Amino acid sequence: MPLIPIFLGLGSNSEREAHLCAGLEALAGFVQSLRCSPVFESQAVGIKSGPFFNLVVSGYTDLPLIELDRRLKFIEADNGRYAPARKGLPLDIDVLLYGEQVGNFDGLQLPRAEILCNAFVLWPLALLAPETRHPAVERTFADLWGSAQIDQQLWPVAFQWRGSELTPAALQQAYPAA
Repeated sequence: MPLIPIFLGLGSNSEREAHLCAGLEALAGFVQSLRCSPVFESQAVGIKSGPFFNLVVSGYTDLPLIELDRRLKFIEADNGRYAPARKGLPLDIDVLLYGEQVGNFDGLQLPRAEILCNAFVLWPLALLAPETRHPAVERTFADLWGSAQIDQQLWPVAFQWRGSELTPAALQQAYPAA
């Protein structure tokens, strides 16, 4: 199978640094050319919980979509996502884009709707891949973010993975925590 470009959204509100790093390590094992957006903190959307850390990653996979989604569920499970006594949401990984696919694929709606309605998805996407076009609306992520009117507060936070700072200090200074 040829390599397919993918974008994934990651989030955690429980032991956030540890779970996001564990998720990134697992993804690095099978996603080629893995790239990470800055990490953002935001209040929970749609659930009552503590604040989340979120980021978007891009890369390439030779896995079929359903196999990719299955692997993501295993990574979530390894981090306690489905544990009966879990506290919070340890790790959530969603397929945002899989190549140029548009439609419903065995229950996976692509591109994922959260791209257009959640700042914690769109802003990281706009920073990671500003010139990439949303396959359904045919606008770049930078353009979509520039015109977005999403009523959510989020701010960039310091975050390291494999000894590298994912969130530039200049971005943190430009958008301090509320």
